[in-house]
Amino acid sequence: MAGCKTKTICFTNNKGGSGKSTTCANLAFELTSAGKKVLLIDGDKTETITQETVTDKSVPESITGKITEEPAGEPMTEDLLNLEGFKVNSEGVIEGYENLDLIPSSTLMSQIEYELFTMIQREYVLKKCLRSIYEKELYDYVLIDAPPTLGTWVINILCAADYVIVPVEASPWGLFGLANMFDFLNGISEMTEAKIMGVLITKVDERKNYYKQTREILAGYDNINVFETFIHVDTSVEWAQDNSVPVSVYKKSTRSAKEFQQLAREVMDYGSR
Repeated sequence: MAGCKTKTICFTNNKGGSGKSTTCANLAFELTSAGKKVLLIDGDKTETITQETVTDKSVPESITGKITEEPAGEPMTEDLLNLEGFKVNSEGVIEGYENLDLIPSSTLMSQIEYELFTMIQREYVLKKCLRSIYEKELYDYVLIDAPPTLGTWVINILCAADYVIVPVEASPWGLFGLANMFDFLNGISEMTEAKIMGVLITKVDERKNYYKQTREILAGYDNINVFETFIHVDTSVEWAQDNSVPVSVYKKSTRSAKEFQQLAREVMDYGSR
């Protein structure tokens, strides 16, 4: 588990289109707006967070850039993903956003499952590499966007996390595969101490009945918290993505911006329990 100060949160759902990456990026910004120091790790090969938050594409090398550069057959080193290797405090800082740092993704992420397969204690590679962050207490929060899969890399992310947030789209197919997601988390419970912080309902359109149906179905799961906050469908989110800025930067008065602010308050309150 992470150190006593830094709280690491994984965003995961094995179904794509849940709003996972958008939620992760906007929550990171809102936490910094509340005075927290945040490290954002884009662990998805689609590079959604990297594309959404960085207008200058000459970002430092990604997580896999470090892994794939290791000589063949060489043992894994603890500082493989050490922050100094990414020069996060200079090249990796998201320009203009105080207290928010980024470790970006790249298309090389498609190789990560193979690279991890050859390593000893492959499930704990990321956790070991983030150890120095926890020891130095550089950040209040580390937010990691996981890909929509259930492979070894996702296990790595979960083993490095303290908490898990599962975004779920309020749609006919939004809950598809959620039971598999929970079974997967239960199946690796001996590997990780990560707890489910909650399920976040996203892309809510109150003209339809899907939000109510989704919340009713989630109520049937034992010991699963559902956030009071939910995220509406909002064109401002798309416009913010198009401009590579958080929703609150694009237009702070929008409904979705206020919802991400409320989500940040829920997350901070949970962490203080």
